[in-house]
Amino acid sequence: MTMNAVTSAQARTSMRAGRPSPGGLPRSRVAGSALAQLESARRGLAEAAEEAAPAARYVAAHLAALRAAAAVVAARGEPVTPGRRRRPRSVWELLPQVEPTLAEWAAFFAAGASKRAAAEAGLSRAATAHEADDLLRDAEIFVLVVETALGVDQAPLPLRPAG
Repeated sequence: MTMNAVTSAQARTSMRAGRPSPGGLPRSRVAGSALAQLESARRGLAEAAEEAAPAARYVAAHLAALRAAAAVVAARGEPVTPGRRRRPRSVWELLPQVEPTLAEWAAFFAAGASKRAAAEAGLSRAATAHEADDLLRDAEIFVLVVETALGVDQAPLPLRPAG
């Protein structure tokens, strides 16, 4: 399953419209920590595109998406939960709470976390080349969608040959 429902062209067009972000933050004011996470996500996408091994490409693409999601949480602020102590929560759990429009993306990438963990553990067959390529494309789109949601100017992603 791929999450190509939103194309990069749609994401860029939506961003140019100059509307406030869905969460209501002014588009011109994004926390420095969020911008740093987005830069890290972009670097991760570039690294993933250069990876020859499918497992390493899958890991790099998934981590890039994770950093983009962390940028949203950093920009919107972690939701406050009542109680004495909070257990650590995954960014994929937090993302739908701070930006409900990204809930489907969060579920998609959360579903791939165990495959990423297997690849990180050295299981070379954890991800096929096709799965890694699909995840990289989805992560690229997700980063564009996040940049749009945050109102961040987007540099075009480098074109890669198909297949």
